[in-house]
Amino acid sequence: MNADLLNTLVSRIDAQLSETSSLRRMLHADPHLSGDEGDTRDAMIQAADWLDWIPMVETGAYARTGPDGPAVGLRAELDALPIHEATGVEWASQRRGIMHACGHDVHMAALWAVLSAARGLDLPVAMVPVLQPREESNPPGATDVVASGVLDDLDVRAMVGIHVQPQVKRGVVSNGSGPVNAAFDSFEITVTGRGGHGAYPHAAVDPIQVLAAIVSGLGDISARTINPIHPTVVSVGMFRAGTAANVIADNAMCRGSIRTYHESDRTALHDAIARFAEGTALARGAAATTQFVRGGPALVNDASISSRSDALLVGMGVPVATTPFRSCGSDDFSEYSTVMPSLMSFIGTGAEGGVGLHHAQFLPRRDALRLAAVTLATNYVAAADTILTHHAP
Repeated sequence: MNADLLNTLVSRIDAQLSETSSLRRMLHADPHLSGDEGDTRDAMIQAADWLDWIPMVETGAYARTGPDGPAVGLRAELDALPIHEATGVEWASQRRGIMHACGHDVHMAALWAVLSAARGLDLPVAMVPVLQPREESNPPGATDVVASGVLDDLDVRAMVGIHVQPQVKRGVVSNGSGPVNAAFDSFEITVTGRGGHGAYPHAAVDPIQVLAAIVSGLGDISARTINPIHPTVVSVGMFRAGTAANVIADNAMCRGSIRTYHESDRTALHDAIARFAEGTALARGAAATTQFVRGGPALVNDASISSRSDALLVGMGVPVATTPFRSCGSDDFSEYSTVMPSLMSFIGTGAEGGVGLHHAQFLPRRDALRLAAVTLATNYVAAADTILTHHAP
């Protein structure tokens, strides 16, 4: 029965692809940053106005459609990034310095396509669409969705999502069970030295030199702390200090990110980085403090839903990655995977011209929009089938 349902959903998705594309373009042209997604949420609510939407976690919303009893959650992210778009298309961002460079416009439009396709159908398990804010910020919006208790109240027993991915071959879907994305944490290291004149470094304690030594040593700390077969990345994305070329500053600061697949590695790196920063600074006559902000955990795909989704996709002739895509990228969808069976599918767009996620020229094609919608519908059916199998009377 669920295979028949999927065929109906896909047929309806194809019939309304033009409307889905128009919605995607509208959302793409009017992006909003994390915490300011109210207009985006409202646009989605208006587009799917046959549902009774309820606001949640500030700029998000949810709805429910289908029978009483267990439900499958379908997540789409609302926020864009602080990037000035350089795609040159007519429907490019109208907000200077803000862009949907991570494909969230595609994800939202795909969710609308699935909801529209399901309208009026006799669903085996309810759908709960989740318009989630603040995926691109830390702490992330999914944390608040889980903490709100909404998913428990609606008896959501599985969560599914999709994400465009240029590192996957165009037209291919990658599922895979187990960890597929890393846990994400951010850190800030502040070094306090003693300022002075650039001509007399011996009379000062240069925090820039100290912080540079710390930053250059972070890679060695990771390599000597974590099992080398465990995926781990430590990156510094910001270094800030000084006011003039001939002035030694009093302070220097850097910010970076930590990505791990194992919780024990996460804890070990926090401790090692803090000790290394403090010790390196102390050895040079300065002081260092390190602050961490914990983000989401590793994203773990449920084996049962993943395998069912693969089988359904293959049955429709959709290419599925034989070697699942896994990366040290992160997504707060991982918060859902800690509390219920979940599946994140990667929609292959291919890295044309070397352009990847968070790039000013990243712009998935229309075929990716269709594949995203079809895959999201497939994941709903796979999750519904899993729920019905595991909770059969």
